Amino acid sequence: MKFDHPAFPLLGRLLMVYVFVTSGIAKLFSWQANIQYISTRHLPMIPVLLAIAASIEIGGSICLITGYRAREAAFVMFVYMIGVTLLFHNYWAASGSLAGQQETHFRKNLAIMGGLLILAYSGPGRWSLGKDSNQ
Repeated sequence: MKFDHPAFPLLGRLLMVYVFVTSGIAKLFSWQANIQYISTRHLPMIPVLLAIAASIEIGGSICLITGYRAREAAFVMFVYMIGVTLLFHNYWAASGSLAGQQETHFRKNLAIMGGLLILAYSGPGRWSLGKDSNQ
């Protein structure tokens, strides 16, 4: 069985981007609630950080959907996910059922980060606006 149809990378990009585009839009439409949530981590310049997060999630999603500069976007999103995962899903500092929920989110983020690294390495595939030497 061959898995080399040009639609596969596009479908993978679309599936991966769902979590980012919905999260980025939610950040914009629930701005105050997100500021309150982020403030629980005692970070500086929360509105600026929130704007950066929304920009990475929405802008990166556009790049992944279209395939334009997808390698770069995937790598930026990978680095972004390191910080998000360590700051907001630190299950080792939680207790009770919250620890289990955070560990699940932590593991989910690791899987997404793996997909982003694969995309950064292999490129967006043939069905994309981005053309690179591996296609």
